[in-house]
Amino acid sequence: MTPQPNPEAGAAVKAADRAHVFHSWSAQELIDPLAVAGAEGSYFWDYDGRRYLDFTSGLVYTNIGYQHPKVVAAIQEQAARMTTFAPAFAVEARSEAARLIAERTPGDLDKIFFTNGGADAVEHALRMARLHTGRPKVLSAYRSYHGGTQQAVNVTGDPRRWASDSATAGVVHFWAPFLYRSRFYAETEEQECARALEHLETTIAFEGPSTVAAIILETIPGTAGVMPPPPGYLAGVRALCDKYGIVLVLDEVMAGFGRTGTWFAADLYDVVPDLMTFAKGVNSGYVPLGGVAISAEIAATFATRAYPGGLTYSGHPLACAAAVATINVMEEEGLVGNAASLGASVVGPGLRELAERHPSVGEVRGTGMFWALELVRDRETREPLVPYNASGEANAPMAAFAAAAKKAGLWPFVNMNRTHVVPPLNTSEAELKEGLAALDAALSVADEHVR
Repeated sequence: MTPQPNPEAGAAVKAADRAHVFHSWSAQELIDPLAVAGAEGSYFWDYDGRRYLDFTSGLVYTNIGYQHPKVVAAIQEQAARMTTFAPAFAVEARSEAARLIAERTPGDLDKIFFTNGGADAVEHALRMARLHTGRPKVLSAYRSYHGGTQQAVNVTGDPRRWASDSATAGVVHFWAPFLYRSRFYAETEEQECARALEHLETTIAFEGPSTVAAIILETIPGTAGVMPPPPGYLAGVRALCDKYGIVLVLDEVMAGFGRTGTWFAADLYDVVPDLMTFAKGVNSGYVPLGGVAISAEIAATFATRAYPGGLTYSGHPLACAAAVATINVMEEEGLVGNAASLGASVVGPGLRELAERHPSVGEVRGTGMFWALELVRDRETREPLVPYNASGEANAPMAAFAAAAKKAGLWPFVNMNRTHVVPPLNTSEAELKEGLAALDAALSVADEHVR
């Protein structure tokens, strides 16, 4: 894993990218993507030989790091045996992936519908909920992200929705709990939980319970800020869904497959949804794969009634072989337990120690390998380091923080006024401490903007 500089090759890659690749979520002429030469484990490097410790896990999906040899070998072996096959057939890799996933999902979520990623998993979960209930509306939280396709982006609760919000998608947003920036004037987690549940039930009542098909929540919101719900909240939502005949959909696309130190974040709260979406960590993103885990009751709806949906590449053999290998690696190497133990003994304490030294850190929150630092200008008022949805000059303090992290050899996850700490689950203790040291240096830059 010794990067070999080759700037000429890097320049060619960059030139082709800028000439032909249309990048997501970007103003095309205002971006300068890094040309990446290689990656291994928790690191990647550019064509100039600069190496970065990846505290983003790609887009929070390389749960077993880059280029794990057992998963690479499994993809190669599957390609040699059967590169692809249509989804209407029973194929070994697909069947085995579904079995392994179903063994780890909570409750009776034993039927697996495969998709190509997280957004279309959300699309199909909501379609199933509407068909199962015969109701049109979906309730979802502000401060959430559920994907970039039309329905998924409309249930999303952050600004990425705005440009595509049709106002006809049958979506109603509500406030989920977040004590640090409470919308309920709460002072304790107990108050925040109770008031958030009362707000949600009131929303259901005023929308008309008989019109609400589903409530969709990220079990622990990811991109919106890694905000673990207070004790009792998810159980309370489950009870409301049972009371009003509403389908509970938990989005585990980011939080699932060991990220939180359990197979699924729902395991932390002892809550079983009716539908659960997954993607990303299911095979560490090596080949695109997502899906919906379906309860027995909802699966029975389509026992003799055709489900009106599907995808050409549903359960693609290469993707499923990668999932089988990834899940087996996670078991063999104890990566779920590793995320829990290192999160509790290294990451959490290390971030809290940084917060004590850096006035720009307003709050540390998270679990496992799923953490966020809330960066502020003023700890007392909790004014964010940059305004909500800031860009350009208004975002300069966060841009300076990110540049300092990269200069220190760390690739950070930055969103609005937060930096997230979401490394691969098999990042070593030494690597985690290396990353924390780089964060320490970068936070000194953020401190310069504190009032």
